[in-house]
Amino acid sequence: MHGSAFDPIKIPAQVWDREQTREILKQRDIAGLFNLAVKYSGATQVRLSTATGIPQGRISEIIRGRRQVTDLEVFERIATGLGLPDHARMLLGLAPLDTASPTGDHEGEHREQIEELTARLEASAVIDPTMVMILTMETNNLRLMDRRVGGVAIADKMRAHIAHIERVHRHAVRPGIRAQLAHVLAETASLAGWQAINTGALADAWQHYEHAKAAAREADAPAISAYVSGEQAYVLMDLGRPAEATELLQHIHATCRDRIPARLRTWLAAAEAEAAAILGDEATCRTALEQAAALLPDGAADADMPYLSLDRHHLARWRGNCLVRFGDPGTVEDLRSALAGMDGTYNRAEAALRCDLGHALLAGGDPEAAQPHIQRAQHLATMTGSRRQRKRIEELSRAVTRALC
Repeated sequence: MHGSAFDPIKIPAQVWDREQTREILKQRDIAGLFNLAVKYSGATQVRLSTATGIPQGRISEIIRGRRQVTDLEVFERIATGLGLPDHARMLLGLAPLDTASPTGDHEGEHREQIEELTARLEASAVIDPTMVMILTMETNNLRLMDRRVGGVAIADKMRAHIAHIERVHRHAVRPGIRAQLAHVLAETASLAGWQAINTGALADAWQHYEHAKAAAREADAPAISAYVSGEQAYVLMDLGRPAEATELLQHIHATCRDRIPARLRTWLAAAEAEAAAILGDEATCRTALEQAAALLPDGAADADMPYLSLDRHHLARWRGNCLVRFGDPGTVEDLRSALAGMDGTYNRAEAALRCDLGHALLAGGDPEAAQPHIQRAQHLATMTGSRRQRKRIEELSRAVTRALC
């Protein structure tokens, strides 16, 4: 019998003393913890939801490994809902409920905590500039893989990499190394945020960006801080709040312009143009695009900003994406120029570009020319797991089909 959804979840006391359980708690493996509750108490996902206050859909995503728990308040609710005893709470990183005798019966657990903390401090102590460079290279490799195959294909690698960086950063003592690790963490969390946007997980994206901003502040890195805040504006756009996104981007540009490189200022101006285009504000859109073009430096990237690739071809793609909304006759040529300049490694970006080009050709009365671009966009969006692109591509595909009938 599973019992009522409102019955308390009772996990046998001996379960908390097993080595497997202790490891699950140390790793903050909430999926593993929920599976223990299902196995030993017969709890359903509905019952877990009632006990913890987490929506049943999110419970399911956590168990399947598609969502991570990082908020301390949520850990507290889970610990309370599953009835964790104090020694289990401490392994999970939470304070015991019985604080009247902080040593007493828990002396063994306290000793284990000290040993664990010492081990983690020692593990972080071996991190030197060479190790930071290796972690940075791994982030760059994941970024390149993301461009080609999308975030879904590398989700496990991303989670493991972020967890490693967070662990060594949290226990790093030397200020110089800690700041360098914070910079790597900011870049990596930012990448995770963009991947979450493309899969439609907007709440996860927002959380990643908040972590990235905190790390960027610790690293004293105004460029990555501005970039992350700018990316966060895309969450607002996808939530249907382009006015707030425009306001945020304008604020970032106004407050950071003297401390960030020209290529990043170009990116911020182009992002503002996109938000204005969604709003239907053609004048602001064109002004921002002109500003972006005027700011764009030579080359495609800067060595100190590996997360940002932006040259005249990328900007032409962006311009076409914005102006196709206003029926600009020059959009098709902008997009064709951008397509000709792509190097073949930006598969998700190419999906968006071909979608825009198909849209422009369809709007210009040429559905036959639009069709192959829409089909190619559909293939690339499926390959990279971009739900964000697929919805628009499917709408355009239906419009092309109707126009050809």
